[in-house]
Amino acid sequence: MLLALLRQYLRPYRRLVAVLMVLQLISTLASLYLPTVNAAIIDDGVAKGNTTIIVRLGVVMLGVTGLQALCAVGALYVGSRTGTGFGRDLRSAVFEHVVTFSERETARFGASTLLTRSTNDVRQIVFLVQTTATVLVAAPIMSIGGILMAIHQEAALTWLLLVSVPVLAVANYWIMTHLLPLFRGMQSLIDGINRVLRDQLSGVRVVRAFTREGFERDRFARANTALSKTALAAGNWQALMLPVTTLTINASSVAVIWFGGLRIDNGQMQVGSLSAFLSYFAQILMAVLMATMTLVVLPRASVCAERITEVLSTRSAIGNPANPTFPPDGITGVVHLDGVTFTYPGADCPVLQDISLTARPGATTAIVGSTGSGKSTLVSLICRLRDVTDGAVLIDGIDVRDYHTERLWAAIGLVPQRGYLFSGTVADNLRYGAAPNQSVTDAEMWEALRVAAADDFVGAHGLHMRVGQGGINFSGGQRQRLAIARAVIRRPAIYLFDDAFSALDVHTEARVRSHLREVAAASTIIIVTQRVSTARQADQVLVVDDGRIVGAGTHEALLADCPTYAEFAVSQSVTVGAGASREHGNEPAAARRGAGAHHAVARLLAFGGASGETARAATPAQPCGDHFGYHRYGDQRGRSANPGPCHRPVVQRRDRATAAGRHHQGAGRRGGPGPW
Repeated sequence: MLLALLRQYLRPYRRLVAVLMVLQLISTLASLYLPTVNAAIIDDGVAKGNTTIIVRLGVVMLGVTGLQALCAVGALYVGSRTGTGFGRDLRSAVFEHVVTFSERETARFGASTLLTRSTNDVRQIVFLVQTTATVLVAAPIMSIGGILMAIHQEAALTWLLLVSVPVLAVANYWIMTHLLPLFRGMQSLIDGINRVLRDQLSGVRVVRAFTREGFERDRFARANTALSKTALAAGNWQALMLPVTTLTINASSVAVIWFGGLRIDNGQMQVGSLSAFLSYFAQILMAVLMATMTLVVLPRASVCAERITEVLSTRSAIGNPANPTFPPDGITGVVHLDGVTFTYPGADCPVLQDISLTARPGATTAIVGSTGSGKSTLVSLICRLRDVTDGAVLIDGIDVRDYHTERLWAAIGLVPQRGYLFSGTVADNLRYGAAPNQSVTDAEMWEALRVAAADDFVGAHGLHMRVGQGGINFSGGQRQRLAIARAVIRRPAIYLFDDAFSALDVHTEARVRSHLREVAAASTIIIVTQRVSTARQADQVLVVDDGRIVGAGTHEALLADCPTYAEFAVSQSVTVGAGASREHGNEPAAARRGAGAHHAVARLLAFGGASGETARAATPAQPCGDHFGYHRYGDQRGRSANPGPCHRPVVQRRDRATAAGRHHQGAGRRGGPGPW
């Protein structure tokens, strides 16, 4: 895997590699020539007292040394440039491939390991390339050339090489066999420690809210200790390589000097030849040492290459068709689900079963249901973040799997449950929502902010207002409004709001919905919501329960015909039910509950059946701080069904309702007791 990776991503740098090899070749040959020149100076100049030879060969030696140094520096520069470019290309390849992953592949790997593979693993391979660049040619040429030159100087001592080199090679191989599994474990442990850090940084508020700092410290300490122990074990084996190599070189040098001295005493060898042989012997062992240092990096780089190749070889489950289709007049926004079933990988039962629905341009479709009923999964199937297990999702009569993904997504404005914001400015985040090749003006950005009711808090700072990572410097409602503005900026044919109003108060939500009706009158709007007050404004409401559609129709029709929706509506009208229960205080508990629910549904039907803007303004749903639910201001008789701190009289006119709302907000700002 490592070799294939190097071959693929070093191909653009073939010329630099060729220059590197030439420079290393010249530098190595110069290094091999220097001991021979030095031997001639000793034997022919110093021993015979011939200063002319000493000066002449000394100049040659200086010239060769200068050439060797120049080529070595050039090789180092070219090698660093090659390694840096290789690392840049490999990181880009990993990143560009990762961004094509669907949620399935991202969940399979995990964010922490993808981060490690894109940074640390690439760094290890780059280090191998840069290390290898210095010994790619030098080590083999120095070894072979050194052996030949040593034999030329004194063949009788070459048997020492036959002993020293195998001993050094076997010792280093033994160490390598222990290092490889340790490095593989280290990379997994680095993933683990990144995962812990990511959890702690992302969930710092939760950690502090539950005073779990001690638990998180222990959790990090365990991951840190495991990594430290493995790194220490690997370091111990690495540290063993240098003393083994040094001991072998020094012992071999002593043997060369000993046996060479004996031959000099016997007149079989000259001092210069011994000096040259000793230099070549050292160069040979140094080449082995350089190869050994490369072998130290090789196991870890091999593991990293396996991990990177695993990412690059993974194909996204959401791919483009061979022959994509697109409507000739562009996407108009007709969404049709035909018998859609979806099962998560590894799950025993489907999360959605036989879902069929149609949403048309100019109409709003609300999807309601309990937590975990599959509403968000349904939205992800429409925008093809996931592919259906059975059935089909059609947009303008074309299966979404037959669209080119970029052209499909360009026609959809998605606001997810968690409106993630990117670090930068408000303008940067709004431009992020623009369609490909769409240029966005400041006026268009301010219009999108107005639609999302975000212009009030952005206006004071302007479009260059800073945004922290994830939008941490904004409240939940502000993040949602900026996410809505980001979706509005592209004016898509289809709007998908996945519980995107959950952090907005009802006044702000009503304001946003009103603005959306203006700018998205010709678009298809699909809203996932938990609020009955939001659902009743929709042209059609779909009730999802346990992965199935159990009701479809208008708000009023569902209150009458769909028990699940009626119960859902009653659960958000707690105070109405409570008032009804007191009216039936002398009846049995079951009867009181039934009467309360019946009374609540009857009032909701009456409320839903009211016509005109006055009726809609008369009894808006408001959050009740005491009940974690929603209540109506009162009934249509003009009296509160259950007077108390969470109720106020009905205001039948829009101007009085607005005044009441402003009075309530003002009381909250002044810190007064208020009705809530």
